[in-house]
Amino acid sequence: MQPKNKKINRVFCCVTLFIAATICVSSCSKEFLKPDPLSFYEPATTFNTENGLMSAMALCDRHLKAYWATDNNEMLTLGTEYIFSELMVASATDKRSMLCDVANTLTPTSDNSTLQNLDRTNSIWYLWTETYKAIMYANTIIKYVDGVETLDQPTKNMYKGRAYFHRAFRYMALVFEYGDVPLVTTIVEGPKQNYRCTKKDAILQMITKDMELAVQWVPEQKDMATTGLINKGACRMLLAKCYLAIGEYAKAKEQTDILINQSGYSLMQNTFGTFNDGGEPQTWPITRNVIWDLHRPENKLIAANREVIMGMPNRGSDQESFVQMLTMRILYPFVFDTRIQTKDGKQALLNIRRNDAAYNPKYDYMRAFGRGIATFRPTNFSTNALWSVNGNMDAGDLRHNSQVGNWIRMEDYKVNNKASKEFGNPITLYNTNGALLCSDTIRRWFDVPHYKFFLDDPVNEANISGSDGLRGATNGGIADWYLYRLAEAYLLRAEAKYYINPADATIKDDLNAIRQRAKCTELYQGTVTIGDIMNERARELYWEEWRNVELKRVSLCLARSGKPDEWGNVYNLEDYDKQAGTGPTGGSYWYQRINHYSLYNKGTIQINSTGISNPNYTMDKKNMYWPIPYVAITANNKGQLSQNYGYDGFDPGTPKWDNWEDAVADESKN
Repeated sequence: MQPKNKKINRVFCCVTLFIAATICVSSCSKEFLKPDPLSFYEPATTFNTENGLMSAMALCDRHLKAYWATDNNEMLTLGTEYIFSELMVASATDKRSMLCDVANTLTPTSDNSTLQNLDRTNSIWYLWTETYKAIMYANTIIKYVDGVETLDQPTKNMYKGRAYFHRAFRYMALVFEYGDVPLVTTIVEGPKQNYRCTKKDAILQMITKDMELAVQWVPEQKDMATTGLINKGACRMLLAKCYLAIGEYAKAKEQTDILINQSGYSLMQNTFGTFNDGGEPQTWPITRNVIWDLHRPENKLIAANREVIMGMPNRGSDQESFVQMLTMRILYPFVFDTRIQTKDGKQALLNIRRNDAAYNPKYDYMRAFGRGIATFRPTNFSTNALWSVNGNMDAGDLRHNSQVGNWIRMEDYKVNNKASKEFGNPITLYNTNGALLCSDTIRRWFDVPHYKFFLDDPVNEANISGSDGLRGATNGGIADWYLYRLAEAYLLRAEAKYYINPADATIKDDLNAIRQRAKCTELYQGTVTIGDIMNERARELYWEEWRNVELKRVSLCLARSGKPDEWGNVYNLEDYDKQAGTGPTGGSYWYQRINHYSLYNKGTIQINSTGISNPNYTMDKKNMYWPIPYVAITANNKGQLSQNYGYDGFDPGTPKWDNWEDAVADESKN
């Protein structure tokens, strides 16, 4: 007879195929969130108490914020969502595995990465493996909660509702990243290697049903003593997205109406909370404004913030217990070396320590802006054309405003090398003869939404002599983050109205409510398009929403509703996600946004850099869904998982579950 732990370990590996057997246990409160890893191998003993349930729920909560954070010191998981959109591309040109030529290099076997693999610019491996791991955590709660005899039924339902949210959130991501995927809804007793995929519409129907129950069972934040647990508002927001995805547009609007009008939330219109001066005000002064205050981590979860529906706590004195965000390392341009020069041939920007005799606080760009390595960079659309409304660049929009300090443009950097005659002047891209002074404009020359990405690091701020990231907020620190804000409810309501009636005159009012708060001078007039709604999402929810997932959800909604996109394209539900090629016509709305606005499919870009010196950015219509990992397919050796259209192994005859009930019934069969 096998030792019990080894047997159960093998069972879990077989059952989930794609779930790592090792349980991550560090979290935001060491004792509260630190179950014994063996507890998942003795579930009947561990999860028959409320403490056991709380421990599993804490793992779910901790795991949720990790999507926004680092998966190693050169990567942010959410970056993968953005490079599969019109708003960002991979830009670490020194990495041989930089995912830029997506159309030709993304295959079922191309992504066998691990946490330790630094020669990459994507977290696709994480978004499969870790997502199914989180589903396992949620399923554990759902399976065992009814057996906790000390809890009354409303409390059991509360735990179920929160677990339903976590599971539904993950499946919402999986079906729009991967399409039809295996549906795992329980912890089964024995090894299972005969899964088949369940159609995405069936999974969407299941999670909609679950979220309807969660909205009933989970309390409002105002009725909870703890901030950061799943609350009713978060459940209502996710339910609205579920309703949109299955075509229940009126029901989606009803949920957003409740959030906007009946739940006690409101858009923040004025400055509030604690003012953060930005780390080094002599280098980069901040004029206090509502957008800056809204996105300061110390203000995100306070009672005065009436806009937050749900946030993810990630701050405190015990920094080892929290997730490092590293936004100032991963998402800012790479400027501190000789590859940005002055007109007289000197290095333009130096990293000068505070205890150095040459230090001048007017030019401490590393502490003010971070020590970027630009693993990802925004597209030119994201930093420029996106901000045009009614044909005019909106000079008043606080979200795109350098004058108040919210936005950084490259000319905001001043030469800080005293050896140059250009000392104190803005850095420039070209010399007087028109030659480039920057070796790699992909990685070293782009704007940054500073108000979103600047994060304090009090520990390293106290270190005046450390080099690089050890002397200020130069990497980005630990920080509370938004999961949902009321602003998104306005945007979802506008979207629901569009599918119901594109001529609805009140759609523009929902967009303008957000624009007016941002002090925009250009407001929408008359009829708006789905493109206007998605543009406003991009402006307001940058690095908050899962952009790739949202674009693909909207692609489904357009195909299901028959409503046109901003170019007049109408999509067919039967084939919008089953086309291939890189041509300008066809494909999904997701593909059209990428093809119109991003660097993809524009030809090879010539740069002078190590690694990928001539990157070719491509995206195929088939990349609407990522390939099901080959390792998952081969592990399921008694069944057959279906590969996605356009990838090696695709077979339209592979059987799938048409409804979630049959998939659930099959889970108990070996």
